[in-house]
Amino acid sequence: MADPAGRQPNLVAVPKPLDLLRDATVWKAALYFPLTSVLGLGWFVILAAGVPLAAATTIIWVGLLVWALLLVLLRGGSILDRRLIGAAFGTRIPDPYRQLPQGSLTAKGKTILGDPATWKDLAFQIIRIPLAFGYFVGSMVLWALTAALILAPVGGQINEGFVPEFGNYEPRIDSWYDGLPYTLLGIVLLIVVLYVVKAVGVAHVALAKLLLGPSEKQALVARTTQLQASRARGVDAAEAERRRIERDLHDGAQQRLLGVAMDIGRARAKIDSDPEQARELIAQAHDGARAAIAELRDLARGIYPAILTDRGLEAALSALAGRCPVPVRISVDLPERPPAAVESIAYFTVAEALTNVAKHAGAAQAAVEARREGDVVVVEIRDDGRGGAALAPGGGLAGLADRAATIDGTLAVDSPAGGPTVVRAILPCSW
Repeated sequence: MADPAGRQPNLVAVPKPLDLLRDATVWKAALYFPLTSVLGLGWFVILAAGVPLAAATTIIWVGLLVWALLLVLLRGGSILDRRLIGAAFGTRIPDPYRQLPQGSLTAKGKTILGDPATWKDLAFQIIRIPLAFGYFVGSMVLWALTAALILAPVGGQINEGFVPEFGNYEPRIDSWYDGLPYTLLGIVLLIVVLYVVKAVGVAHVALAKLLLGPSEKQALVARTTQLQASRARGVDAAEAERRRIERDLHDGAQQRLLGVAMDIGRARAKIDSDPEQARELIAQAHDGARAAIAELRDLARGIYPAILTDRGLEAALSALAGRCPVPVRISVDLPERPPAAVESIAYFTVAEALTNVAKHAGAAQAAVEARREGDVVVVEIRDDGRGGAALAPGGGLAGLADRAATIDGTLAVDSPAGGPTVVRAILPCSW
């Protein structure tokens, strides 16, 4: 299963047989190897026919077009391989190519030819050709033998004298119960085959990361760029939060407290001459003070809610759900409390999402789930509303994405027209 944070799953860990049977990644890898065998055969045909043709026709300029076509196919095929490896093994391999310059096709061609990633792509496709043959033969033999053993009782019922051959040993299976021992053997072989698939998958992914992935220098540059962007977004988010707090204090509680002070001053001036009006002014000041306290409480909750500090994320999310006019189901599966920064971002992500659900989604119900996956906390908010939510610049969801970026987290929104809407935050966490 692919890691939602984009980290690579631990393919090296040796799982238990039952875990292996339930591991979708292993089954997807079993389908991947026959597919990559077909692609390897395709590359054998392309390279065996295309390279001689291009070399022979270069002198009449036609070969230049063939070379260009081969480069396009090489890059496109390698990008496809990265995507297939990501889908099968859950390992994301970024494209390592240099940015193409603006200008003529000649300049672009020189950049592609001078890019080490191009030649690493070629090396991968050449190495993959013999590997593809081995993957195909191995897959066909192992899976056919496994299927024959597991289905031995069925073969015995359908065709009396069904015989799976093992060299010179030819057992007779004349009835379904004669095939049961072979079914058990087939199940054992199935487990062995899955272990083989996993082991070969580890080696194949390592080869792909070496030849199709970015170099260590490229990875460091990309990571540095990502951290710089995250830091800038974090600074912007903090500044926006500061301005919001300042605006709320100035336009809300400060104005109310000023009104309270004025009412009390007028009451003091009239307490002897007009006690009745003074009492009204004092009552008005009292109401203003209560409203100011409520606004300050809301402002404090917007900075960091007390319930989150005292009782943790599950209680805080339950409080949010209780205030939402749409029915909300809460599910929190965290074995221990994450750090305060992670809890805070998770809380405000849910708060903003539920506010959007109540105001804009037209939803009948919503669900909030917070769970631990490896070294990240995943927070998902789903609703069955009309959809159409987006990370628009300056919007509330974009602000949440900036807040998540401060701890190198991500926020994604999947909200097609007509719904449903899923807001997913992935927050790295050091437990």
